[in-house]
Amino acid sequence: MQESKSYKVFKVFNTIFLLLVVFITLYPFLNVVAQSFSSESYINSGKVSIIPRGFNVETYKTISRDNMFWTNYKNTIIYTVVGTLISMFMTTIFAYAISKKRLMGRKFWTMFAVFTMFFSGGLIPNYVLINSLGMNNTMWALVVPGAISIYNMLIMKSFFENMPEELEEAAAIDGLNTYGILLRIILPLSKAVMATMVLFYAVGHWNSWFPAFLYLDKKELFPVTIYLRNMIAGATGGASAGASADNLTQISANIKSVTMVLTILPILTIYPFVQRYFVTGIMLGSVKQ
Repeated sequence: MQESKSYKVFKVFNTIFLLLVVFITLYPFLNVVAQSFSSESYINSGKVSIIPRGFNVETYKTISRDNMFWTNYKNTIIYTVVGTLISMFMTTIFAYAISKKRLMGRKFWTMFAVFTMFFSGGLIPNYVLINSLGMNNTMWALVVPGAISIYNMLIMKSFFENMPEELEEAAAIDGLNTYGILLRIILPLSKAVMATMVLFYAVGHWNSWFPAFLYLDKKELFPVTIYLRNMIAGATGGASAGASADNLTQISANIKSVTMVLTILPILTIYPFVQRYFVTGIMLGSVKQ
């Protein structure tokens, strides 16, 4: 079928418009990356756009030479992996349970969960609770409280509700119990929503810093977000990372850009592998069929 002239014009303008949207979306990130590799004089004069000016990696070198940075980076990986596994386990079993109409008190548990989205005990009661449980200065203070995101749980619940009941009935006839049905039938068919939830939880744990700021006192237990936050705030400063006095001006000029790049880089490397599940998982879990 031959394309009409008006359709060809539409495609040209549509392509130009979408390229413009992509550029506007990417520009802030490209600008941050460029500033992280630029020298202090160009940054302060506002001459850096999307191309580094006065190429400089002094801040990267200063941070990478500090052993505490790598210790905190390792902590972040551990906290993210453990926290994501705990969150996925608890969210999955909760969502699967309340997705079944035969569950006694199903409406109560659903409303109870939704209630926590709008009301909480507050900062001080949470701190007192964590302290009384002896979880201060432990990994569990970061990964156990708030392990279930109610928003994510509701998406998974809706996804499970949309699955044909005949699948579970057939599996039950073949002799599978509830746990067998979940592990061997439901989860293999839920790769899209599971991958999406893994991405949500992993990003949340990776970027989290406030719980560590509250519950951790030992530097060797900090996640990398606290380390970088302290670098920005000057609590540790360039000197603690082994920087000389001549380099402090350069570090202060682009430390924010460097921290953004270092924080987002691991997520950028993972996202392409789960991106194809992302839209599918959200739509399947949020739209009632």
